[in-house]
Amino acid sequence: MGPHPAVAAIRLAVRRVLHDVLTEFHRHADHDRPADAARRPAHAARSRYAEAGAAGSPLAALPARPDTPLVLVACSGGADSMALASALAFEARKLAVRAGGITVDHNLQPGSGLRAAEVVTRLTAMDLDPVEAVAVHVGREGGPEAAARDARYAALDAAAERHGAAAVLLGHTRDDQAETVLLGLARGSGIRSLSGMAAASGPAGRYRRPFLQLDRQAVRKACLVQSLPVWDDPHNIDPAYTRSRLRHEGLPALEKALGKGVVEALARTAQLSRDDADALDTWAAQAELSVRDETGRLECAKLYVLPPAVRRRVLRRALIEAGAPAGSLFARHLEEVDRLITGWRGQRAINLPGRVEAMRQSGRLVIRQS
Repeated sequence: MGPHPAVAAIRLAVRRVLHDVLTEFHRHADHDRPADAARRPAHAARSRYAEAGAAGSPLAALPARPDTPLVLVACSGGADSMALASALAFEARKLAVRAGGITVDHNLQPGSGLRAAEVVTRLTAMDLDPVEAVAVHVGREGGPEAAARDARYAALDAAAERHGAAAVLLGHTRDDQAETVLLGLARGSGIRSLSGMAAASGPAGRYRRPFLQLDRQAVRKACLVQSLPVWDDPHNIDPAYTRSRLRHEGLPALEKALGKGVVEALARTAQLSRDDADALDTWAAQAELSVRDETGRLECAKLYVLPPAVRRRVLRRALIEAGAPAGSLFARHLEEVDRLITGWRGQRAINLPGRVEAMRQSGRLVIRQS
């Protein structure tokens, strides 16, 4: 008799991601390997290194190169990440993958350090290695949710670099994706924001989200049937947090008004939006080459004839290259700069985040740091 359907589903989702990680790892390893080493069988190359080390050769001083990638799971102790950790531990034993875990202590609640230590104990019991808890300081910039997220990703980035991890798995589910789409819609954001979370993101696709096609109920069921202890973060039901209100009030109200299937529809919208946004980004990158003069300055007349969605992407890229922080550029900034192209009436220079200013001079758009 096979595993419970919920357990089988989470394991299959993780297995697919691990296969992708392995394929990319070996592709890069083959690319970096010297030509003569590439022609030798891998076991022969390892044997030569071992013999050289035993003989006192200078090769003995070289650090041992792991033959298998390390995949870390970011685990808070909640149902989503505990299910993810258990699936990683199970699948890694069947594949040439090393599995470890990281838990981040945000220091936002009493006893958070003790809970982080408990998560470390649970992950260690799953035979994950390395396993560690990382304490962070959460600032205030961007609000409590954004500040906690920034601190968490900074800690995960540092842990991945420290351990040489090929990937970090995150437990975001289809429900999380639906919430992200609604939050972007409420902010009046563009299509990129409506595309939600990518299955792979971060430096070189470091962050992987195997559960984006699985709902939260199935993941929680997987924990239940495996008797995995989980911790329910009180922040997830605190109405002081926007996402919590959306989860417990907004989405249920939508499902009551529109019927079941809202979460699935929003997740599908995210994927369609991501496909469109990727295509527009590619178009904008190609168009940028054709709207600059011989000195590299943007020509307003050529920008004017571009479709608005493409033109604003070209402008955004130019502003970021000039030093404007990507996270601080909002739609209103791009609209003001766009009016220098489409509604020119002799406006003054526009001041933007990062001490960047944009102005129109002699039919050219000049973007520079002040």
